[in-house]
Amino acid sequence: MGNRRHFIKAAGGMAVAAVFGVGLLGQVQAADPLKVGFVYISPIGDAGWTYQHDQGRKQMEQALAGKVETKYIENVPEGADAERVIRELASSGYTLIYATSFGYMNYVDRVAKQYPNVTFMHATGYKMGKNFGNYNARFYEGRYLNGVVAGKMSKSNVLGYVAAFPIPEVVMGINAFALGARSVNPKAEVRVIWANSWYDPGKEREAALTLISQGADMLTHHTDSTAVVQAAEEKGVYAFSYHSDMAKYGPKAQLSGTTHQWGDFYTKTTTDVLNGTWKPASTWGGVKEGMIKTVPLNPSVPAEVKDLVTKLEGDLRAGSFHPFAGPVVDQDGKTRVAAGQVISDSDLGKMDYFVQGVASKLRQK
Repeated sequence: MGNRRHFIKAAGGMAVAAVFGVGLLGQVQAADPLKVGFVYISPIGDAGWTYQHDQGRKQMEQALAGKVETKYIENVPEGADAERVIRELASSGYTLIYATSFGYMNYVDRVAKQYPNVTFMHATGYKMGKNFGNYNARFYEGRYLNGVVAGKMSKSNVLGYVAAFPIPEVVMGINAFALGARSVNPKAEVRVIWANSWYDPGKEREAALTLISQGADMLTHHTDSTAVVQAAEEKGVYAFSYHSDMAKYGPKAQLSGTTHQWGDFYTKTTTDVLNGTWKPASTWGGVKEGMIKTVPLNPSVPAEVKDLVTKLEGDLRAGSFHPFAGPVVDQDGKTRVAAGQVISDSDLGKMDYFVQGVASKLRQK
């Protein structure tokens, strides 16, 4: 019995050593930190889409100090290079990988099947798997609020929008901006110029200047740089930032903006992986969940406009208001969401039309 008790005690000690590691001097050492990789589409810089994701990474790293080790790779194009980068992270010990651009989706899907013991999370996409989830923010909620300000304050009734690609994520933002503007100013129209790039400051600036030349006195963008806000500041028109607060690039121009808050999501998801409780899921959070926040309004915004935006934001948070509550009518006069109805997440996720109030065409015929 004594020998058996001694064996059990020794085996228990070996189990503890296996989990925590025992140093040469007998000290108990913590388990190795979880290695977490981030793949970014553009340079981090000091504003924009990638900057905001990196702020989330830093928040998570601070919240889980000592438990995680992170690495990021920036400026990774949406192509074969993305697959190479994602695979290299998976093969070099990174057991949780966040891929932060829509065009990475199919590459994440492919690599995830080859590395079943690695957890993959993809931003803005829709595919999933046993070790593969996705996440997104309800950008359109902030866009609607920004549109209300634009509609109220525009004198020309022309609102300019520099957009990357005609995919549902971008289209629903354009439509929400138009719906917000038209809710307070039926004469407002949104004109869109496609940059055909997520990050190209030169193209973004050129598109902004073209829109200004067409009479736009309000600008916004769904691209990654600060070029549109800078152009607005230079030309004396107003702008709404996207992804992050860009006030330092347009202190007079920026009236507000839509920001994405990823830190709490990254912290929770990484904690779930650490605890072994992670399961594949699709997360889509907005104002209510704290994943969308509007930039504080410029002092030049009238008090009654501030009050209206504050009320609408509260309604979004309470779930009593939806930017795509019917009736929603497209450019061709077709009712897409009937009166008394609210658009489904499924229909939002495949939105392929412009609403009335958008003057540009989604696709050239």
